[in-house]
Amino acid sequence: MIGAVIFIVVFLAVLGVSLGMPWLPPGYMIFDVLNIPAVDYPVLGIPAWLLIIGIVNGVVYGFIIWLIYSVIAAATGKGKKNQQISQTVNVQVGGGQVPPGTYEPRPQQ
Repeated sequence: MIGAVIFIVVFLAVLGVSLGMPWLPPGYMIFDVLNIPAVDYPVLGIPAWLLIIGIVNGVVYGFIIWLIYSVIAAATGKGKKNQQISQTVNVQVGGGQVPPGTYEPRPQQ
C-alpha cells in the first residue's frame, strides 16, 4: 500500500518538474524518437506535447523509485507483519471431546 503512495507522490513531483523543464530524459527522448509532432493544443491550459512528456517522465521515474523502495523493503524485511498462528486440536476419547492439552490415553484392559 505504501508503494502506491510513493509512486503517486513521485509521479506528481516529476510531472510538475517536467512541465517546467521538458528536456528531462526519457520523456523528451521518447517524444523525439517517435517523431510525435509538438502540437500546441491546450489540455487544461498546458500544451499537449508538454503534458505527454511530463506524464511519460512521471510514470518512468515513479516506477523506478517504487521498484527501488520495494527491493529495499523486501531486503530489510520492513513492512512484513509478525503473524502468530495458533492451532487447537480436539481429540475424542471415549465418545466425548476433551479440551486441548488434557488428553490422557485410555487405560490398558
